[in-house]
Amino acid sequence: QVQLVESGGGLVQAGGSLRLACAASGRTFSSYAMGWFRQAPGEERVFVASITRDGGTTYYADSAKGRFTISRDNAKNTVYLQMNSLKPEDTAAYYCAAGGGSGTSSYLSRRATAYDYWGQGTQVTVSS
Repeated sequence: QVQLVESGGGLVQAGGSLRLACAASGRTFSSYAMGWFRQAPGEERVFVASITRDGGTTYYADSAKGRFTISRDNAKNTVYLQMNSLKPEDTAAYYCAAGGGSGTSSYLSRRATAYDYWGQGTQVTVSS
């Protein structure tokens, strides 16, 4: 069982930056691939970024490439999402997720169904 708690969301102007963090409980954090998803009102939850258990491989949605960076610190049981050059269309609730697979499959890592545990979400609002 893993419990995930996101933090770091807030209101920021377009062009600004935010760093989201997701703290995991338990001593098996390093055995989980981690992902970030987001969901805007009235829309489905979509993939943003993922990272393998050891942090060696990352994947990004096209909308996040070049602007967002996912990283993890297994010693601190935490995964991060650094978001730069934010746009109004990045406004959404952001969720972190933990999956039991390796996270090395680009196809599977982008699927919400590949993740077993989810946080409660943190709101990001980007004003124009």
